Amino acid sequence: MKKMVLFIFISLCLGAAFVPDKKDNKFFQDNFSFASVQLKKLLVEANKYDTLFPRTTDEKGNLKLTDKYEWTSGFFPGSLWYTYQATKDNLFKNEAIKWTEKLESLQNFTEHHDLGFMMYCSYGNAFRLTGNEKYKDILVQSAKSLSKRYSAKTGCIKSWNSFGSWDGNKNYSFPVIIDNMMNLELLFFASRTTGDPYYRNIATKHALNVMKNQIRPDYSCYHVVCYDSTTGEVLTKETAQGYANNSTWARGQAWGIYGFTMTYRETRDERFLITARRMADYFIDNKELPADKIPYWDFNANDLGYIPSSNSHAPETPAKYRDASAAAVVASALLELSTFLGKDGAKYRNAAVTILHSLSSPIYRAKVGENADFMIKHCVGSIAHKTEIDVPLVYADYYFLEALNRYKMMGGEKNVATGL
Repeated sequence: MKKMVLFIFISLCLGAAFVPDKKDNKFFQDNFSFASVQLKKLLVEANKYDTLFPRTTDEKGNLKLTDKYEWTSGFFPGSLWYTYQATKDNLFKNEAIKWTEKLESLQNFTEHHDLGFMMYCSYGNAFRLTGNEKYKDILVQSAKSLSKRYSAKTGCIKSWNSFGSWDGNKNYSFPVIIDNMMNLELLFFASRTTGDPYYRNIATKHALNVMKNQIRPDYSCYHVVCYDSTTGEVLTKETAQGYANNSTWARGQAWGIYGFTMTYRETRDERFLITARRMADYFIDNKELPADKIPYWDFNANDLGYIPSSNSHAPETPAKYRDASAAAVVASALLELSTFLGKDGAKYRNAAVTILHSLSSPIYRAKVGENADFMIKHCVGSIAHKTEIDVPLVYADYYFLEALNRYKMMGGEKNVATGL
């Protein structure tokens, strides 16, 4: 058990654990004090419901919840775990256990690919912070369930059960979305824990095919790639939540950076590190990225040469909304990526720190008691679907807290410039 905890700790900070200075400590303390207050308030509301999980706000700004089968159900317990990790407040541990265990039956869920989000963000953190063997067993069973969506013919894990093109003319039965890179971590965990290489092998094969078919020459990515389930042939490359099929959806790019960084950590295959780094370069060097490094929801929204499909709602929302959720994901990913690059890592760590300070500013961090008690403002779910536009999103809070914990373990700002 001690070896497992040590491995996960090293995977996050990779030996770069330094003592933060006073300035950093104030930054961490301020953010986690704020997180504690907001989460306690959110718990008051969430605990009124037995089977629903906080996700966002409705049109009136009130708390909106979903059932456990939605892909976001693991983020709320995960946020509780990260706050417990930072504060050692047992209130958060007890609540995290309660909210995590509400998801137990999902270990046998096979209806979509997001079991990694749902179970690893909840039970993965639970096992990491408690060492409870029951949680490990549930994670392994969850990996077994997720692996049932793998196809040897396509070499990929099926994301959704079907995908209908925005033009309304075609429907595909084997879509793979860039988000799916995030769910591979559950499979790597299962192989590492059980010694069975199967989970690792299918995760690696999936990542290789995403790299081959989903990543463009400039290291931006397609959101959706659909395969012929009988031949393995790529049938189409499109978007579901981005502006246009050939555009770069910001959160999709973030999923890719995070996913390939994690896959490199687990495999040490240099191809994945190169892909993660080049995707990160696309993101942080992009001329469309604002100075505060909080991206617009799509890097190419409203630009010439990018035309939404006929049924997309993107043309109805011409404002270039920011997506702080994409920024939070990227901040966490860049911190880990930086640890694999020696002195070259300074670029990526500096960008992550800029993002964290931007997210901590009054522009993006809510005031206590506002934002339906979520932490981060100005997120976008899917403009193409005309839903969750300029609202808080539970996963923005989760990755913000994860990034803060990673930053703290890596020693804070005083170690950023050196890339050490």
